[in-house]
Amino acid sequence: MRETATPPEAPIAAGRRLRYRHHIDSSPELLGEKGLIGCTILAGKRTDADSCRDAHRSPGPALVTALVRSSAATHRGARRADNEDACLERPDLGLWAVADGAGGHQAGALASARLIDALDGIPAGLDAPELLAEIRARVDAVHQNLIDEAGRMGAGATVASTALIFCIRRQHFACLWAGDSRAYRWCDGSLQRLTRDHSLVQELVDIGELEADEAEGHPRANIITRAVGAGDAGLFMLDKITDVVRAGDRFLLCSDGLTKSMSEDEIGVLLQRAGDDAAPLFIEAALARQARDNVTAIVIQVDAVDAADSFQSGQA
Repeated sequence: MRETATPPEAPIAAGRRLRYRHHIDSSPELLGEKGLIGCTILAGKRTDADSCRDAHRSPGPALVTALVRSSAATHRGARRADNEDACLERPDLGLWAVADGAGGHQAGALASARLIDALDGIPAGLDAPELLAEIRARVDAVHQNLIDEAGRMGAGATVASTALIFCIRRQHFACLWAGDSRAYRWCDGSLQRLTRDHSLVQELVDIGELEADEAEGHPRANIITRAVGAGDAGLFMLDKITDVVRAGDRFLLCSDGLTKSMSEDEIGVLLQRAGDDAAPLFIEAALARQARDNVTAIVIQVDAVDAADSFQSGQA
């Protein structure tokens, strides 16, 4: 169970949802609930499964990249009855996201669903600066909406979610986040963590009161210090990192249910060996380690890149 730092002792629950859409190439996009994918939507029909796997592979329009493949999977974990994570896989837009709900039973699922729904509505055809501006505007709107929702629930209520949003425009990527869902890159034979957790234990590590290898097992490791829907609307901001993307790069986006179940060495080995249907393998590995929280993974593989239209540090 997780907590946000404000208000104190507000429980966080992780969970996720995946969605399918039909793209111009008629290939479906992944969505689902329950099990590895669960609740999928294909050709307008809904089917449920406790366990299934799938991958979406799409070269995307010229605005995105020459060729990107991705897969996504989610599971409630070995000990949770419900899955309150949510995720988005839109390679047609060059857009992927993970949301880990906070606030207790149902509130966390509501928060993560609203965030993913808002991102899912981003229109096609945006260039890099327009896409970043649209992401920030939609996340800010959800942030205020969740604060209002918590107010209607009564004093001390929290309806919040982590946010991890990843986008590619030709030769650059941008990653925006709030909370402790993480992004990793496998590049040049090594694993790089792209995000810095917004968490109490990370702050203790930063000031030298806690060793990095002690953070995951710390009794307050469940407290996050930034989330969509938590804190003052005027002070909330997504952190952002941008960099060049190269052919052969592999990215992993995940909720903390994965990183609390696997070491970064184990993550690196699995990401290095990742194939087309890589995301479910991360879920299986976490479940084999009796994952205590909901688990979500998105794996993005870059086969080729194009030039122009990129995310620059001064943009959005």
